[in-house]
Amino acid sequence: MTRVLWTPPADVRQNSRIGDYLSWLDKHRGLTFADYDELWHWSTEDLPGFWSSIWEYFEVVAHEPATAVLPDPTMPGAKWFPGTTLNYAENVLRMPGIGDDEPVVLGYSQTREPVVLTAAQLREQVRRARAGLRRLGVGEGDRVAAYLPNIPETVVLMLATASLGAIFSSCAPEFGTRSVTDRWQQISPKVLVAVDGYRYGDKLIDRAGEVAAIRAALPSLTHAVVLPYTEGQVGLGELAADTDEPLTFAPVPFAHPLYVLYSSGTTGLPKPIVHGHGGILLEHLKMLALHHDLGPGDRYFWFSTTGWMMWNYLVSGPAVGAAIVLFDGNPGAPDLGMLWRLAEEAGMTYFGTSAPYLLACRKEGLVPREVADLSKLRGLGSTGAPLPAEGFEWVYDNVNPDLMLLSLSGGTDVCTGFVGGTPLNPVYAGEIAARCLGAKVEAYDGAGHPVLGALGELVISAPMPSMPVGFWGDATGEKYREAYFDVFPGVWRHGDWITITDRGTCVITGRSDATLNRGGVRLGTAEFYSVVEGMDEVADSVVVHLEDDEGGAGELLLFVVLVPGRELDDAMRSKIARELRTALSPRHIPDVIYQVAAVPRTLSGKKLEVPVKRILTGTPVESAAAKGALANPESLNAFEALARTRAA
Repeated sequence: MTRVLWTPPADVRQNSRIGDYLSWLDKHRGLTFADYDELWHWSTEDLPGFWSSIWEYFEVVAHEPATAVLPDPTMPGAKWFPGTTLNYAENVLRMPGIGDDEPVVLGYSQTREPVVLTAAQLREQVRRARAGLRRLGVGEGDRVAAYLPNIPETVVLMLATASLGAIFSSCAPEFGTRSVTDRWQQISPKVLVAVDGYRYGDKLIDRAGEVAAIRAALPSLTHAVVLPYTEGQVGLGELAADTDEPLTFAPVPFAHPLYVLYSSGTTGLPKPIVHGHGGILLEHLKMLALHHDLGPGDRYFWFSTTGWMMWNYLVSGPAVGAAIVLFDGNPGAPDLGMLWRLAEEAGMTYFGTSAPYLLACRKEGLVPREVADLSKLRGLGSTGAPLPAEGFEWVYDNVNPDLMLLSLSGGTDVCTGFVGGTPLNPVYAGEIAARCLGAKVEAYDGAGHPVLGALGELVISAPMPSMPVGFWGDATGEKYREAYFDVFPGVWRHGDWITITDRGTCVITGRSDATLNRGGVRLGTAEFYSVVEGMDEVADSVVVHLEDDEGGAGELLLFVVLVPGRELDDAMRSKIARELRTALSPRHIPDVIYQVAAVPRTLSGKKLEVPVKRILTGTPVESAAAKGALANPESLNAFEALARTRAA
């Protein structure tokens, strides 16, 4: 039996935001639900009823009313709340439940001293930045590019841009020139705001050369603001000049572009994914309040850079009354306990991070509750990769036994999670607690039929408001359709394997485009990594399956990064095989195990299984992976050399 690690308290409906929402539904709509499962079914079967309730419950500020909620649910192309006008920034800056003198943005950095903004200061800085952008000629529909770290200034700039109806796009300063220009040449920004560099731990990273090269590669730029961040600069420089211009908000249609996010771009140009004001606002209100249980009094943190959608997810915190905690720097400097100590210093009530970070802490034997006072933590979020059962158990044994662990899976494509947690459901080791409200997640077999208790393709069979407005420059929508709707017409295929259990929990087992298919049995990659990387000797790993053109079992190749001082010998190979056989099955034993110096990862930390497979099957490196999108492009060399050896 799967171990239950946390159960909702008996008074959860009296002391949670989703409980308050259920009371509201009863009072205002005459709707009652016995449990989360009933609520989820209603939320995905009556889409107009559910999403209009989110709008009303959270008292969304709009300038014009909608003529309908969802006139036609056909995908792609579903139109939400036609006729309405609103502004994302206006709704975030209401900051319900936060007093003018209360902190709302707490910025911690390894480059300078902490910066804290109260609610009044945040509104004032957005007012000035908005006026500054207008002086530079920025108006509705113009693009503002931010080569900035995860600091309060970036939040201010994004909200100021949104207030004008202009379109924001950010890249983290660790992105190299090519990676940045591959993204921004597609959207032709008018204004660039950048830093001169940053510190990562105790290492100073100068970005002056990259900023100059980016400016030279973007002829659309009419102005660039470079902030001397490494000198301790606080504020947006010339954009922060005093002015009498009031803070107003451009009323824009529901689907008006808010910001452009990008796919990882590991196998070509990154896809420029356009998100709209209304869809992001409604989705984030729902998720942050009803799933993460965030509200006034909370201090909400998610470790992220400005190059990952979790930054955008974090920035919506004030919309539900939660203060946000930002961090810019190396999470492992001086040691892995650093972020946990920051949790105590910042008074975090919600700590969000990635599954690889939690597993790294576990592997190091870290006990966070011994290095910091984490008694204020009510919630802990994990995303970026599947969190195995041992990761769940480590959290409850070593962080705080009373918090709600929310394992979240979704994507940049929707800037949210499809599946996650809820205060109403228990937490089972290794399982995601539920499908999220309003997200009709199903597992499809190869014929497009829903399955329960069996591995299937993760699909969304009904529209969500935060599905992309489209891809930038994709006038016909052809690229958008190809990305999500080419396998199951009218149904969003996300590209993950999922198992939905009979109790409604979910298990994500890896990317479906990185499937391991041995003798007709599909194997998820996540379970491999859980076993292999659980070994003390293994620091990292990646597994790929090379199909047999003649219909045989093909070849299963495992690549391991060993801890310093260990070498891959026959004894180690036998131990890995034995662990996989015992924990999984004989089918999981690789045909060959190789030792490599590093596993290729994107800048947001995701493993590159598909590019590795392409390289090993003869695709040139430059075609298989865009090196500018990688954190460690030199790691591809070992796979290129192996491909040559195998072909000889």
